[in-house]
Amino acid sequence: MNAGHTALARHIVRLIEETGPIPLSHYMAIALGHPEHGYYMTRDPLGPRGDFVTAPEVSQMFGELVGLWLADAWVAQAAPASFVLAELGPGRGTLMADALRAMRAVPGMTEAAEVHFVETSPVLRQAQKKRVPQATWHERIDTLPDQPLFLIANEFFDALPIVQYQRTGRGWCERYVGLAEGRLAPVLAPVPLANDKALPAAMRDAPEGAFVETSPASLAIAEGISARIAARGGAALIVDYGHVRSAPGDTLQALRGHEYANPFDAPGEADLTAHVDFESLALAVVAGGAAAYGPVEQGAFLRALGIEARAAALRKQATEAQARDINSGLQRLTAPDEMGSLFKVLGIAPRGTIPPPGFF
Repeated sequence: MNAGHTALARHIVRLIEETGPIPLSHYMAIALGHPEHGYYMTRDPLGPRGDFVTAPEVSQMFGELVGLWLADAWVAQAAPASFVLAELGPGRGTLMADALRAMRAVPGMTEAAEVHFVETSPVLRQAQKKRVPQATWHERIDTLPDQPLFLIANEFFDALPIVQYQRTGRGWCERYVGLAEGRLAPVLAPVPLANDKALPAAMRDAPEGAFVETSPASLAIAEGISARIAARGGAALIVDYGHVRSAPGDTLQALRGHEYANPFDAPGEADLTAHVDFESLALAVVAGGAAAYGPVEQGAFLRALGIEARAAALRKQATEAQARDINSGLQRLTAPDEMGSLFKVLGIAPRGTIPPPGFF
C-alpha cells in the first residue's frame, strides 16, 4: 500500500518531507495516539472483529485472580481504609469488573477502593463506563491521587514507544522512519551515538547488524509506580509479552485483523507493539525504591493462584457449552504454546514484604 492511502500516512509523509526522518518512537506515538487518526483514538481494537484479544476477554478467571492477588496484598498491608485501585490501559473495563467482583468476597475492600483508569482512547472510555461506571479517568499516570496504590497493567507496556538502534561499522545508529520511493520505511541515522550508555549494559557488545530496543517511557512509568508504592504502600502487577532478560532483537510488530502486518504500512490502521524487556523494567522498579518480583510465566503464575480450582468450580454450575468455554479459556491462558509462556508477570511491592503469591 502506498503511504499516501491513509490520512495519517499523508500527515506523516508531509512531516518527514518538511523536517526529515523522524525517530521510531515519534512514529509509534503518532500512529497510536494522534488525536484524530491514531489507532487507539478511533476504534475498539479488541475481540474477533478487532485486531487482537487480551487475557481478560478470554476468560473471567484472569480478572478474578488478579483481583484476589491485589486483595491479598491489601490485607497484607493492614487493609488501608482508602486506596487507589488503578488500571493502565484498561481495554473495555472487563478485567476491572471481574477483579471487583472477586474483591467483594474480602470484607471492606471494595468500599475502601477508589477506582481510577488511565486511558487516552475516547472509544474505549465509553466501553469502560458501561462496565465500571464508578471509575475516574486520567490521561496520565501522574494525576492519580497520592494514596496507597494497588495497580494492574495488562498489555499496556508493549504499546509504549520504543527507541531502536542498529550496530553498524560506524557504531550504534538510531533507527528512524523516512521515505523510500514514496513509502514510509525504516532508515538509520547517519551519525552514530556518541556513547552507548543509552543501551542496556547486557546488549552493548552485540555484533554488527544487531538491533537493540529501549523504551524510556516504559522505564519512567515503572520507576514512577515503584516510587509511589515505596512512599505510600500498595502493590502492582505488570502482565505483558516479552523476554525475561535483556537481549538484542527487532521485536516491533503490527497486528491488523489478527494477522501480522508491515508496521510502516497504513499507520493508524494497525496496532503497533514491541516485546517488553522485563529485566530493564525490574531494574527501574528497584531504582524507584520498591521490590520487584519475577518475572514469571503467566501460566505458572495463574496456576499458582489456583486457576485450575477456579475452573473446576465454574464447571460445576456450567452448561456443556459453558464448560467447553471454561476449558478453552484455561488452555489459552496457561498453555505454553498459547499465552502461558510468552506472557510474563512482574510484581511490585514495598521493600521488606514477603514475596507475594505467584512468585517463587
